[in-house]
Amino acid sequence: MVTISPNLVYKHLSSSPQLKSAFQLIEGDDEIVELLRMSNIMAVSRLRYNDHGIVHARIVAGTALELVDILNSSNIVFTTLRDGTARTLDDIKIIMLLSAYFHDIGNSVHRTQHELIGVIIAKDIIHRILKDLGYDTKRAIALRQEILHNIYSTAYDVKCLTIECSIIKLSDGLDMSEGRARIPYRLGKMDMHAVSALSIKYVDIEKGVEKPIKIIVHMSEIAGLFQLEEVLLPKIKTGLLEDYIEIFIENNGRLIKFYPL
Repeated sequence: MVTISPNLVYKHLSSSPQLKSAFQLIEGDDEIVELLRMSNIMAVSRLRYNDHGIVHARIVAGTALELVDILNSSNIVFTTLRDGTARTLDDIKIIMLLSAYFHDIGNSVHRTQHELIGVIIAKDIIHRILKDLGYDTKRAIALRQEILHNIYSTAYDVKCLTIECSIIKLSDGLDMSEGRARIPYRLGKMDMHAVSALSIKYVDIEKGVEKPIKIIVHMSEIAGLFQLEEVLLPKIKTGLLEDYIEIFIENNGRLIKFYPL
């Protein structure tokens, strides 16, 4: 069992030299770092929403990589491997890492239609990073398009067409502990969104028994259910992981199954 946090990504870097190189390229790239900073200028400073910057990117990356390992150990066939756009598990992890860092980058322009804006902004940067990692032009284009699909499909009303995209969408929704809910809520305003977000203390993920993925959401108040119903379930319903997930709620020492019932 692991707890979702910004540090989870570092656990996975040691398992793949290519993934570690990609992480170093991304975090050392002035354009990427500045776009993530501007995403928070727009989302947090101007709209008074919750974090959409580099900490969120690290959390989504670590969560997505953990879910890849869980699904791989359960012999789930990844869509990009099936279709030949990825050739190795390392390719899939590169897709996950870059998707995590770029999925909210459109917020650097505006919150409205930020998924579409993100695709436009990220295209050339992603291609550059993939070329720096040693991919030839055709392979870089194929992986780039998978990453752009993931970015675009994080929108609530867009259907994921791959397992990999579904992992990113779920990972985005799982960043919900201690007020980090993925429904933007006004900072400093105590409404249902804020109360619900602050009720979630931390989230654990592990390989399940009945389903490949087991998620445990630890709540201090039952108000946290609002986040699960309004954030997690829509992300699951618009992805391809519905048959692979079980969600439990832990509240005051009681473990209650939430999904599927």
